[in-house]
Amino acid sequence: MDFVFWGNSIERWSAALLAGAVTLTVLYALRYYMLCRLRKLAGRTETTLDDLVVAVLASTHTFAILAVGAYIGAQFLEIRAHPALILTRIAITVLLLQAAVWGDVGLRAWRDRYRNNAPGDGGRRASSAVLCFVLRLSLWVVAFLMVLDNLGFNITTLVASLGIGGVAVALAVQNILGDLFASLSIMLDKPFELGDFIIVGDVLGWVEHIGLKTTRVRGLGGEEVVFSNGDLLKSRIHNHKRLERRRVAFTVRVAYGTPEEKLRAVPAIIREIVGAHPVDFEHCHFMSYGEWSLNYEVVYVFRSPDWFAHLDTQQEIFLALYRRFEQEHIQFAHPMSIVRVFDRQPGDIGARAGPAPVAPVSDRAMRH
Repeated sequence: MDFVFWGNSIERWSAALLAGAVTLTVLYALRYYMLCRLRKLAGRTETTLDDLVVAVLASTHTFAILAVGAYIGAQFLEIRAHPALILTRIAITVLLLQAAVWGDVGLRAWRDRYRNNAPGDGGRRASSAVLCFVLRLSLWVVAFLMVLDNLGFNITTLVASLGIGGVAVALAVQNILGDLFASLSIMLDKPFELGDFIIVGDVLGWVEHIGLKTTRVRGLGGEEVVFSNGDLLKSRIHNHKRLERRRVAFTVRVAYGTPEEKLRAVPAIIREIVGAHPVDFEHCHFMSYGEWSLNYEVVYVFRSPDWFAHLDTQQEIFLALYRRFEQEHIQFAHPMSIVRVFDRQPGDIGARAGPAPVAPVSDRAMRH
């Protein structure tokens, strides 16, 4: 055991080999155990995270485990400074590359999972592919720079050159990059999806396509409206597909001169009519004196987001209200103004000089 080989006794070599073997056995057993448990767990659940962890662990390379075992075993040997530094750098390089492989496999697994969940959404699939490519490229660039730095290279100049080049490229294509990142934001945040009915400014329509640079909406008139993704995210988007209930408010205008007892009966009449339909009645109150009407505000909540069902219910409420007001002799108000035209005699103040009118009119009212 005292025999010396490469500066170390047989005892030290035996301890190093034993430590390396134990390390390899533990790492292999741990990977096997975790993969078996996680695969069983992934088969019972519908979440994506456990599937991604399984894919990442399965990509653990044997060479990385061997490098860790060799590094642990080498700690039991007496090695000169330079060979020890080389061994350390090799081990760290292997671990950095293994970490990059884990990240790359995780990103590709996420992309494939996202594509399977959106088979008919070509725009989102393209956006996910672009996002995955950008993230993988960034991952490998960072890993490459860390490996060079670990091997002793001065990467300061290289990092500065990459930074200046990246700024120049970003300034040259800032509009395209803005729309691209807006597309990625739409893909990740999902403010709307294909088939959603949205309102953007004065445009109403259904989302037909979500691309890398533009989003296309089919308007109510049948025209196709193309939005830049960057401009679209800067606007207020009303997504009606995610509407669960619809709050409806309208005004009933009653004519001036209606008796007080009929005015008091109007809220009860409206409550009865609205309550006969599948809605949640909120309130009906005499709210204001208008220029030509007495105004009642009516508010109810329609229980379905279906626009056409809401229109049918609103129509039935209006017809029943019209019929009931006729039965109760309550008159709806309509815009009206009164203009009085007076004849002025020559001696009156403000009378204009000239002959008197042929047909004098006195206190005549014109209603329209």
